[in-house]
Amino acid sequence: MSNKMTYTDAYEELQQIVSDIEDGEITVDVLSAKVKRASELIKVCKEMLTATEVDVKKILDDLSED
Repeated sequence: MSNKMTYTDAYEELQQIVSDIEDGEITVDVLSAKVKRASELIKVCKEMLTATEVDVKKILDDLSED
């Protein structure tokens, strides 16, 4: 993937995968691929949330030093 995925894009794709699974209209063959992709998306979201948390903490720490 050449362009970095945004959190919103990853989250929306993850929601779509969950919806597809809940609808029960996917085959077992496709289910494995969907679960793998969901795992990748969860990792992307988690990394972005962690990075954002670190950034916000740094900003707040910088503000409290002033």
